[in-house]
Amino acid sequence: MPQISPDASAWWLRPPAELLRDVGANAPGLSTAEARGQRKRYGPNQFRDRAERPVLIQFLRRFRNPLVLILIAASIVAALTGEGTSFVIIAVIVILSVTLDFAQEYRAGKAAQKLRGSVQVRATVVRDGVPKSVPVMQVVPGDIVLLQAGNLVPGDGIVLEARDLHVDQALLTGEAFPVERRAQAPAAGGTDVADASNALFMGTSVVSGTARLFVYRTGNRTAIGQIAATLNREPPPTAFDVGTRRFGMLIMRMTVLLVLFVLMTNTLTHKPWLDSFLFAIALAVGLTPELLPMIVSVTLARGAIRMAAKHVIVKRLAAIEDLGSMDVLCTDKTGTLTEANITLESHVDIDGRPSTRVLTLAQVNSRFETGLKSPLDAAILAHNAGDQSRWTKVDEAPFDFERRRVSVLRMPAMPAMPVC
Repeated sequence: MPQISPDASAWWLRPPAELLRDVGANAPGLSTAEARGQRKRYGPNQFRDRAERPVLIQFLRRFRNPLVLILIAASIVAALTGEGTSFVIIAVIVILSVTLDFAQEYRAGKAAQKLRGSVQVRATVVRDGVPKSVPVMQVVPGDIVLLQAGNLVPGDGIVLEARDLHVDQALLTGEAFPVERRAQAPAAGGTDVADASNALFMGTSVVSGTARLFVYRTGNRTAIGQIAATLNREPPPTAFDVGTRRFGMLIMRMTVLLVLFVLMTNTLTHKPWLDSFLFAIALAVGLTPELLPMIVSVTLARGAIRMAAKHVIVKRLAAIEDLGSMDVLCTDKTGTLTEANITLESHVDIDGRPSTRVLTLAQVNSRFETGLKSPLDAAILAHNAGDQSRWTKVDEAPFDFERRRVSVLRMPAMPAMPVC
């Protein structure tokens, strides 16, 4: 169950008139001017993004890698001891490595942000008494939203009218099957999201049926918005990041121990202290893999370029190594990995014999149903089974998850009456 605040947990039990007063609306449905005022009051219907650090801070954070810190320390020591050539070489390697890593991820982030902005989900709202398609971002509290099969719910709200409405709300409750929603208020004890039989929640999807929804909450005030607010944290380090840090710490410990050992040995043998110190520093610089950060960055960047050629944006270079380390990839997105097309091969009756009547009845059903057209409907309608205009639709029982079917009642079209 989503962890939502107590004041928001049972608003669907309150009378609609109280909810209208809460959002500052006089009646369900808004005019264009009222919607503009609501948008100024409540803001856009979107989740609050994680605050993005300044570009300079993002760049400087790349220097936190232990290997990079070792190289920086080695370059500083080289500069202090007069090894100008070593200082320049190490500094250039560090800057190129960090810059390459930062530039790749920064460009990928901007590309992903632009791609996200180019895809806008729309909703049908009643504005000025007329249905109007608007971006979901412009839906405000007080709006009336018209929903049908395949629509995403654009905000939390109360169902005013519903016909055979089934909603998939696994995003919030984890329920495997769609649940039915009605316009009647639930029992007084229905304080959980799963028990809100008269409410719909942002991010859930309509599986079947139609509805009129009065939007009560939008953006971060919704149930999913409150969950999203808890996710605006720094992502945990990947296995590759952890491995790199551990290797860097190992190199650092080995370097410090060897330097101390060399200093102690030379001190015990009464060697000059300055010569011993310079020898230990030279040993530390020699033990540090200067080219390792550059090799890692170049290799991962090359992987990102190859992924880009396949139309895949890599936001974090470390994800390349994580992807390559996978042994098993599980997915249920068959429509994404395949063409999502179905081809009708044959149509047979109950005895297994080819039957044109079966195809005719299937096409009548697929043509006249008002729910979401599936690839199966497209495959059936792709075959020519005669003129469908001679049929007239009388009624329909939409698909539900108890009957697991859609039924259409139809009759032959009445012939035109002669005009005398």
